[in-house]
Amino acid sequence: MSDGNATKSSDFRGPLDVTRAATVVLDAQDTVVGWSRAAEELLGYTQDEIIGRPLDTFLPPRHPAEVPATGSGPGPGTPSGTEIRIARHRDGRSLMVATAVCTLPGGGPAARVLVATELERLRLWESRLALLEGLATQSPVGLGIYDTELRLTWCNAAYEREIGLPFAEFRGLRADELYSEGRFITEGDPHTLDEVMHHVLDTGEPILDLHFRGRPPSDPGQEHLWSCSYYRLQDADGHVFGVCEDAFDISDRYEAQQRLALLVEAGRSIGTVLDVVRTAEEVTEVSVPDFADTVTVDLAAGVLEGEELGPGGSSATALVRVATRPEPAFGPDDPARTKPPAPVEYPTGSLQDRSLSSGGLVLEDNTLVVPLRAGGSLLGLVTFARQSPSAAFDRGEVALADELAARTAVSIDNARRFTRERRASLALQRQLLPQQSAVDLAYRYLPTDDVTGVGGDWFDVIALSGSRVGLVVGDVVGHGLQAAATMGRLRTTVRALAQLDLTPDELLTRVDDLVGQSADEPSANAGAQDPPHDDATGATCLYAVYDPVTRRCTMARAGHLPPAIVEPNGRVSFPALPAGPPLGLGGLPFESIDIELPVGSLLALFTDGLIESRDRDIDQGLDALGRVLGERRGSLEELCDRTLSELLPGGTTADDTALLLVRTRELDPGKVVDWELPAEAVAVGHARGLAAEQLHEWGLDDLVFSTELVVSELVTNAIRHAEGPLHLRLILDRSLLCEVADTGHTSPHLRHSAEDDEGGRGLFIVAQLVHRWGTRYTPSGKTIWTEQPFPSEG
Repeated sequence: MSDGNATKSSDFRGPLDVTRAATVVLDAQDTVVGWSRAAEELLGYTQDEIIGRPLDTFLPPRHPAEVPATGSGPGPGTPSGTEIRIARHRDGRSLMVATAVCTLPGGGPAARVLVATELERLRLWESRLALLEGLATQSPVGLGIYDTELRLTWCNAAYEREIGLPFAEFRGLRADELYSEGRFITEGDPHTLDEVMHHVLDTGEPILDLHFRGRPPSDPGQEHLWSCSYYRLQDADGHVFGVCEDAFDISDRYEAQQRLALLVEAGRSIGTVLDVVRTAEEVTEVSVPDFADTVTVDLAAGVLEGEELGPGGSSATALVRVATRPEPAFGPDDPARTKPPAPVEYPTGSLQDRSLSSGGLVLEDNTLVVPLRAGGSLLGLVTFARQSPSAAFDRGEVALADELAARTAVSIDNARRFTRERRASLALQRQLLPQQSAVDLAYRYLPTDDVTGVGGDWFDVIALSGSRVGLVVGDVVGHGLQAAATMGRLRTTVRALAQLDLTPDELLTRVDDLVGQSADEPSANAGAQDPPHDDATGATCLYAVYDPVTRRCTMARAGHLPPAIVEPNGRVSFPALPAGPPLGLGGLPFESIDIELPVGSLLALFTDGLIESRDRDIDQGLDALGRVLGERRGSLEELCDRTLSELLPGGTTADDTALLLVRTRELDPGKVVDWELPAEAVAVGHARGLAAEQLHEWGLDDLVFSTELVVSELVTNAIRHAEGPLHLRLILDRSLLCEVADTGHTSPHLRHSAEDDEGGRGLFIVAQLVHRWGTRYTPSGKTIWTEQPFPSEG
């Protein structure tokens, strides 16, 4: 029905029904003896004009092209033998009409009745009959008509198949009686079918495309989903006589859409970070509750360690449970809340054991086990389970689970590879960092270029004389390989200058000079008109030196952010360290400050990529960093991870990021001794005796002889070439450190003496006895220092 008047114009009588068609009564000679008003409207002749005239006045003899009307069928009261004829209107025009003739019994003057209608009206009627026939017998859409009491009075064949019973057995039932456990699934929809139909009856407003889920009587073990529409029925006089329901089963289409949506969500949500456990958790989050009620992921133990797995797999593979959803309920203080992944064993013959043994998926009723495979290696298993015993996985759902597992396996394997490479990288970095006693440390480095894995930020920890340690963090402008190459030059330069025991401000001054000189030198490949340029220009750097003997930290910065200092009581501060210009710009001096740090203080050095982002300025980032560091929970490694998690959620950053955390130590006072000596010849013997006595006390008798020679030569040189007072200091650390300080500023030089020279061999002898030696300058003079390995390390 195409418009609002369709109901009133509809009539189940056909166009050739004698009560409505053009009717002509003929005698035996085909003379018109009767003429209806409908015939006058169709052909234009009045009764006075046509009665007594022959039939061929308006209906000429049959033309060869005129044939019986195929497909036409009589309706109620319709004569048989329908033909298509060409009639002639009173005004001379031709009309295509459908005609039928009915013989009249009785032998009177009226022999036959001819009925006629326009062919177009007949064809319209026939199409409507075909439509009704198709809807009633062939349409896949279930149609039902309910009376005003909402009881079923008629349905088509599709509706009858859905119920699974002959119509006579369920006629008169209400919809909610047929689908007692059904429900609408869209939020805000009515609760029952009765509510829907009452609304349509009361308002006349149709309700379209409601999604109704239920179990039809023909298939009680499986839920179906229908798209339902309802509209009110009324007769030609406007009297309401019921509600029509049409319902189309969209279960297959809906499930396909849900599966596609799940795959899209899986592509978006699985593998967002290169973390094995997190990736396993992501597949459980995607799958529950839309696909399964419970999902568990078990991985081979080696996957968590980043190990390279061999081909295949077997039931002997050791698995650990890494993800479960829904998550078990833990109390706030339950130690299991933070418990590491636990080993899991499956009994022989279980679904998981069968999957491990066969290498394929295993399905049994409402539980599905799918192996996680990548590159021919078995990474683990994912188990999907549904609570209802009747909610078995169908073939399409098995294929979907297999696809989810395949995507998860690829992401887990990528995370495993990353874990392996990261652990190797961290191990290499730890080997490159010096062994020292001044601080505990942890660090993280996140370049924006995840392809090359390098960037322009850097950090360094440098072992210095006297058990001190140098701490460096820097940031080169730009990203990628070019910035990394520049960073490498600067890192090497800073490390080389640090070995000269320069103060932080002096070191930055020399680096600044070198960068400025490099920028002024034209490149060999640059054109004559090209301005000089060095990628190191504009780089920032922070350099700090911590002394575990005095607990003092001296630091300076070149345009870099100040460090964060967290005292043992949790107080966080960012020291007012003079900024200084970035490297290579020149024009302003660098200044150092000296801070005494309590034992156990936390020092955080970082680059701006950690705290600055598009939606957060530097001040907000510093506040967030201070808040995280102030908690001081867990180890330094855990604090590093928590800091990145809080400030860089998702592990992504718009800028290279470096973070170095150090916790300060203090050397045991019993391992440091210091004596003041006069600048007199008698001090040499006295110094030897003090050193020997102290080494005996420390149990280092094997080093007494060599240490006496070292002390003797260093004190003798100080007396000869400098002024007093002198200071002799011994430090027992990872090696034996011996220092002689004086007020002179001239550094001694190692030289080879001729055979006839009476002196000049002292420093040469010292160099042969010790592992390292050097000079560092202080505001009051200089210090000559040596390091001797312990006998077991020699």
